[in-house]
Amino acid sequence: MIYSDLHTHTTYCDGKSTVREMVESAIEKGIAHLGFSEHCPMTVDSEYYLDSEKTILYHRDIAEMQDEYSDKIKIFCGIEQDYYSHVPASGFDYIIGSVHYLKRGKFYSVDHNEETFLNSVKEGFDGDVYAFAEEYFSLVGDVVEKTGADIIGHFDLVSKFNEGDCIFDTRHPRYVAAYMRAIEKLIKTKKPFEINTGAISRGYRKTPYPHDDMIREIASRGGKFILTSDSHSKDTLGFEFEKWHKYVKEIGAEIIGSIF
Repeated sequence: MIYSDLHTHTTYCDGKSTVREMVESAIEKGIAHLGFSEHCPMTVDSEYYLDSEKTILYHRDIAEMQDEYSDKIKIFCGIEQDYYSHVPASGFDYIIGSVHYLKRGKFYSVDHNEETFLNSVKEGFDGDVYAFAEEYFSLVGDVVEKTGADIIGHFDLVSKFNEGDCIFDTRHPRYVAAYMRAIEKLIKTKKPFEINTGAISRGYRKTPYPHDDMIREIASRGGKFILTSDSHSKDTLGFEFEKWHKYVKEIGAEIIGSIF
């Protein structure tokens, strides 16, 4: 299988490695297609996202790597477009559509850290974690239409801090109904869902996004998947791809090697 890793972040946003370091590591790991997908411009938490100046440098840096390493790896310049970005995604090779914030008068972060997550649920949703999840999945269900995404990003990011169901029950009827509605909408777009190993490499989860029940439901409806590392470091590119490729194939889901 030709592996791609199209969900990566560098020092242009909140990553730890430069574009060059990521490229050279991908070549060493035998990754055939490497895609950069920095966070789109946002009006909130702007230090984690591209701005107009960084975007110009980002395009230039990747173009230089494409020229320099054209005989060793295919490199693509993408963007991770948030549902609430105020800048349309244009001029990129591909788009990952994601939801990192909910909006109720103000923005509430989905994945910053556990304390922020719990405070968001308390302040914005009267402590009702299932209301928070319902709002999250209502946006996720529309993320392809809203962002023009080619890949559906970390479908159940809302469960990042919920390893072992320590905060809420992922089989609660309200939670299941919420993600089922989102799956029903997204299946119609025929866009692949990530099997995203980023939370495993950073120690938050033991399994990838999305949760096993969701993978099985998406697969039963004919949905496709693509492996991504959501890597913020050269060391975690392609993280556990072989393990989760084998697992997903064993349960009858379809994995595509690349969107290119």
